[in-house]
Amino acid sequence: MEYFDIFTHILVVMSLGWYMITNLQWYNYKLERVILKHHKQQWHIVYFATPLVLFYILPSLYFDVYFYLLYLTSFVIWNRNLDKPVVLTSRVKRFLAILLFTTFAIDALVMFSETPVYGLFLPLIITYAITTLLEKMFFLSFKAKAKERLKTIRDLQIIAITASYGKTSIKNYLYQVLSKKFNVYMTPRSVNTIGGIVKDVNIDLPLDTQVYIAEAGARETGDIEEIVNFIEPQYAIIGSVGEQHIEYFKTLDNIIHTKMEILKSPKLVHGFVHDSVPMLQYDTITKYPSNLNITRSDLNGIWFDLSIDGQTEHFHAPILGSFNAINLTSVILMAKTLGMSLDEIKIALHNMKPVNHRLHLSKSNGKLILDDSFNGNLEGMLEAVQIASTYEGRKVIITPGLVESTMEANVEFANAIDEVFDIIIITGDLNAKLFNKVIVKHKPIFLENKSKMQDILLKETQMGDLILFANDAPNFI
Repeated sequence: MEYFDIFTHILVVMSLGWYMITNLQWYNYKLERVILKHHKQQWHIVYFATPLVLFYILPSLYFDVYFYLLYLTSFVIWNRNLDKPVVLTSRVKRFLAILLFTTFAIDALVMFSETPVYGLFLPLIITYAITTLLEKMFFLSFKAKAKERLKTIRDLQIIAITASYGKTSIKNYLYQVLSKKFNVYMTPRSVNTIGGIVKDVNIDLPLDTQVYIAEAGARETGDIEEIVNFIEPQYAIIGSVGEQHIEYFKTLDNIIHTKMEILKSPKLVHGFVHDSVPMLQYDTITKYPSNLNITRSDLNGIWFDLSIDGQTEHFHAPILGSFNAINLTSVILMAKTLGMSLDEIKIALHNMKPVNHRLHLSKSNGKLILDDSFNGNLEGMLEAVQIASTYEGRKVIITPGLVESTMEANVEFANAIDEVFDIIIITGDLNAKLFNKVIVKHKPIFLENKSKMQDILLKETQMGDLILFANDAPNFI
C-alpha cells in the first residue's frame, strides 16, 4: 500500500496545486486577493479546504474512497464547466513542474524516515515561495530588456490611457483615428498591467512604431505609477472616473488619486482629464468635455458638437452610446495635439468601427444582437438599456448585473431593466437575490451555469427579438 499512498499523495497535492494556480491566474497572481476577494468562497471550501482537512483526519482507506470517487470527479467537472479555465503559460508550467518535483523529493525523504507522514502544506508553500521569487527575478530582467527596447525606437510618442470605465474604448478609437496619419501600435485586448505591458513591449511592439498607445489599469494604489515610470508617456488621458472596483479601493477618493498617478510621468507634455476628476487648472492639463453638446444618439450612431478654438465643430461616428461622445472628445483633442487636422479627424470618426463586445450591433438568425458584454459600469450599462428601449420589438437582456460595484448601483440597474425588457435572464448568483427582490414586473430567469445559455436562448427567444448582452462576468465571479 505504501506506493499507492505515495501516488495518492502526489495526485492530491497536484490537484490542490492546479486549483491554486488557476485562482492565482484569475486574480493576477495576488494570493491575498484569492483569499480575501474571491467571489466564490465556497469553491475554496469544496476544492481546497475540505480535501486538506480530510487528508489528515480520515483513515487512509476512507480518504481514498472520498478522493477518487467524490473529489476527483467533481474537480474534473468543475474544470470543464469553467468559462475561463487556466491557461498553460510558461509561468503556470513552471509552477506545476516545481510542485511535482518538490512533492517527489519530499516523498522520497519521507520514505526513509522512521515516521512517514505525507504532508500537503509543505510542497505547496515551498513551490509558491520558489516560483514567486523566480517570477520576480524573471520580471526584473524582462522589464529591463523592455526598457532598452523602448529607448531604441527613435522619436516614439507614447500615450497612456486610464479610467474607471471606457479606457479600452478610448484606446481603440484613438488607434483608429491616429492610424490615418501615423504608424500606431496599441496594447492588445485589455492588456493594462505592468506585467502585460512589459511582455507586449518585448514581444509585439514594432520597431517602426511612431505612436504607442498603452492602457493602464489598477487594482491598488501604485499600479499606474509603476506603469508610467516604465513607459514614460509624453501624453496621458484620464477618462471617466467612478466607483468601479470600489471593493478594492474602498473610497472614490482612493480611486481618483490612483488614476491621477498617470500624470506623474517624468516626460509628461500634456494630459487630458475628464471633468469627473477634481483637480486644479494647469497649463499642461486640458479638462474635458465641458464644451460638448450631444445632438443625437440612436441605433445608427451618435452626432455631437464640440467647441474647438472658438468654433463649433460637428462630428458623427457610427458608434452606439451617447457616453462615447465623451470618449471621442478626448480622442479628438489628442489627435489634434499630435498634428491631425479637424477634417482628417472627422473623416476618421465617420468611418470608425465599433469595438467588439462594447455596444456592438449585429444580426443573427433573424434576431438583433446588442453585444455590450465587455462593459461593466453603471453609466454604460444604463445607456445600453436606453438604446435597447428605442427598439419597437420584444426585448431580452442577459446580464449578471454589476460586478465590483455597490448595491445601490445594482438596484438602479435592476429597476431600469425591469422597465424596458420583456425577458430578463440573470447569469450567476452574485446579484441573484438582489435582482429577484427588486425586479417585479417581469419574473427573471436565473441561469447558474452559462454553458446552458444557448438552450435558454433557443427556448425563450424568437425571430425579431433584440437581445442585449450586458456585462459578462466569468463564472468564478
